[in-house]
Amino acid sequence: MKNIKLAYLLLIAGLTALWLLADNILSIPYDFFAYRASLINYSGIIGIGVMSVGMILAMRPAALEPLLGGLDKGYRLHKWLGITGLVVSVLHWLLANGPKWMVGWGWMERPQRGPRIEQTNTVFAFFDSQRHLAESVGEWAFYGAVVLMVLALVKWFPYRYFFKTHRILAIAYLALVAHAVILMKFDYWGEVVGPLMAVLMAAGSVAAVISLTRKVGNQRKARGTIEELDYHAENRVLKVAIKLASPWAGHKAGQFAFVTFDPAEGPHPFTIASAWQGDGRLFFLIKGIGDYTRSLPGSLQEGAPVSIEGPYGQFEFESDKPRQIWVAGGIGITPFIARMQSLVGKPDAPAIDLFYSTSAPDKGFIERIRQIADAARIRLHVLVADKDGRLNAERIRQQVPDWNRSDVWFCGPAGFGSALRRDFALSGLSADDFHQELFDMR
Repeated sequence: MKNIKLAYLLLIAGLTALWLLADNILSIPYDFFAYRASLINYSGIIGIGVMSVGMILAMRPAALEPLLGGLDKGYRLHKWLGITGLVVSVLHWLLANGPKWMVGWGWMERPQRGPRIEQTNTVFAFFDSQRHLAESVGEWAFYGAVVLMVLALVKWFPYRYFFKTHRILAIAYLALVAHAVILMKFDYWGEVVGPLMAVLMAAGSVAAVISLTRKVGNQRKARGTIEELDYHAENRVLKVAIKLASPWAGHKAGQFAFVTFDPAEGPHPFTIASAWQGDGRLFFLIKGIGDYTRSLPGSLQEGAPVSIEGPYGQFEFESDKPRQIWVAGGIGITPFIARMQSLVGKPDAPAIDLFYSTSAPDKGFIERIRQIADAARIRLHVLVADKDGRLNAERIRQQVPDWNRSDVWFCGPAGFGSALRRDFALSGLSADDFHQELFDMR
């Protein structure tokens, strides 16, 4: 979280500083309409800037994963940028239209305008002639973008529709780029902020075209078939084993992939539950939580084709601590199963305690976890919510007396993880020693 907070603040602060260097708002006497013009330009810079970076992040660039702490963190930043773009765009629209309404209502007087300066630069003269068209295009693109971004934030909006409508946002973005290029204050192009915005908008436009042509992640895709299906009815977990038919670069325990069982539904992210053995085989454990995942036990068939894109994520258990504490909530056990498999037969592994909290215990499923934990020499603590109560940091500290020599790896419900993080922090655990995957892609 620290990396993406820093990236977000640096982006907003950087764009603000460069705008201030290019604008004269700090050197002119107060005049409402002059300040309004500057703030319209500022909100335009911030709005299209954050949308451009958000569009780039939507391409799932692997090079940025180490910097942001994983694709899951990158998607959290993408969401923050989307919300910021939505809020700033609304303010931009209000700044542009609000005073016009107030003049029309008789609340303000229309400002006196002097003669318009004739542009001698051919490009700027062309931009000047297209202002009205750019304003109209930007307004309609703004309306479309607002609707699409609100739908993306509404959790009850079905994923299969979100997957399709969110791609359309790229069209609105391209229209807003045209709006921004034509209407950005001409003086800005001679300052640092102009070329920077040009680079951001160009990169965002390329990303938008890649999204519209459905080529996101194409270089990291592999095809295969479903080799085995095993459904655990008591905890509604489906094991899907896949045999790959095309090259796969391999993955580390804790990483995830986007899996497409049905092209009409689109890709869904699932943590890989198996260690990579180089044999072209991997499996996923999929919990029936939403409408789509609940339907998979009845819709998937052995031998059916599958597309896999990845791997992604930085939840890789790298640590210099002498011991580790793992905490899994529900289907959050998945990355720990993969990691345990990779540790079998490795005597130099750190001492590890795994706490598995579940509200829907399945005896066969738990027994299989015990077998893997024993083979990897890991202490397993299983807590059934109805019988054992809620797992908290105090119970973990009681079971692991030297917890302060450990780091904590958590995967499970976000609220559960946040509560553990706060509790451990109050007890002195460094924020850098609590690792949590933010497995929420929208």
